[in-house]
Amino acid sequence: MKKINVFWFRRDLRTHDNRGLYEALKDKNNVIPIFIYDTEITNKLKKNDHRLTFIENALGGINKVMKRNRCALGTFRGTPKAIFNQLIKDYPIEKVYTNHDYEPYALARDLEVKKLLESAGVEFITFKDQVIFEQNEVVKDDGKPYVVYTPYSRKWIAKFEEEGIENYPSESLLDNLYHEKKLPEITTTEMGFSPASLVPKAYQFDDQLIDQYEATRNFPATDSTSRLGVHLRFGTQSIRDLVTKSAGSKNPTFLKELIWREFFMQILWHFPHTKERSFKKQYDRIQWRNDETEFKKWCEGETGYPLVDAGMRELNKTGFMHNRVRMLVASFLCKHLLIDWRWGEAYFAEKLFDYEMASNVGNWQWAAGSGVDAAPYFRIFNPHAQIQKFDQQHQYINRWVEDLNEMSYPAPIVEHKYARERCLKEYKTALNTA
Repeated sequence: MKKINVFWFRRDLRTHDNRGLYEALKDKNNVIPIFIYDTEITNKLKKNDHRLTFIENALGGINKVMKRNRCALGTFRGTPKAIFNQLIKDYPIEKVYTNHDYEPYALARDLEVKKLLESAGVEFITFKDQVIFEQNEVVKDDGKPYVVYTPYSRKWIAKFEEEGIENYPSESLLDNLYHEKKLPEITTTEMGFSPASLVPKAYQFDDQLIDQYEATRNFPATDSTSRLGVHLRFGTQSIRDLVTKSAGSKNPTFLKELIWREFFMQILWHFPHTKERSFKKQYDRIQWRNDETEFKKWCEGETGYPLVDAGMRELNKTGFMHNRVRMLVASFLCKHLLIDWRWGEAYFAEKLFDYEMASNVGNWQWAAGSGVDAAPYFRIFNPHAQIQKFDQQHQYINRWVEDLNEMSYPAPIVEHKYARERCLKEYKTALNTA
């Protein structure tokens, strides 16, 4: 019986320039493409999680391409170990191809799948796809990881300029798919999830946006961010395409934002404990107030600080928040309210279309002062000054805080000067404790 290969889609939901898919299709064996709704993940999601609808739509696009090539995308529900245990019984599989994932759960999952497959004589082969440089590829001369962004970015750019980027035209090899049309195609509705009403706004990515990004990116009222975050998260766009285009601009700001993403990804890979504990250990001594009533008001955009509330209401209604406002709302939670950054990180993880653990943890720890290359603990954003700098005409605030001038709009949850002094006192006490 002729052997076949399997390609496992994960955070790479596209047929274009997909490294693992390219390598699988280049092999002598025909390829069955699959996706697994991992119950270790989906069982923890709410029934109307909007990201599942995004994933399902992306898979639908892939399946259309597959069917044009007399194949179908198999979609399964279960633990990857259980699914592969069944697949190796049903098909004469020689190799399973996929692309790397770097989050702690994914690393443990892949190790388990690799052991299972190899015990059955099946190779498990993975490739770098969602980043330009991974793991130990950009480190100090002594081999230690960078924990400050600027020298990391310099080394990243030098390596990129020296090595360039190779593309992987997987879309040109689809005639090597296995002509199997009986694979299961489970839907999220069949899994018990409700179709989400939230849809991410279409991304924009052209020369004008890249060239003007530095000048426009800090003003939330202008529609001048790319909205590419969710596409990077689920791999519906090629990072190689994005970096190639960004690197061609005279203004490096957009490229540097893409490098920040890889900086945080290598931090999480080198320091997996940071998803639960502060990178700077002494920050775990902070006595957070963790007032649940105040946290609820922050979540709902009812703090009485208009720019904070606008950001949280935008998040709740759209699954997106402008990056400048993300910094403010995170700082406000940690420093004005003295609520543990992990509470905010978990809320963003639930709500954001573009939630990516490495960036989310990295940025929340940045805001709290506890992470790598973080804002110093005494840097406390003044929410009133932020309005004057970035939304002076209240265009963004008025878009999201409709009751701003109504009697129902709440008074400030805490007075800024008092909150600042309280924060400085608590941080100093924690950091000076032996």
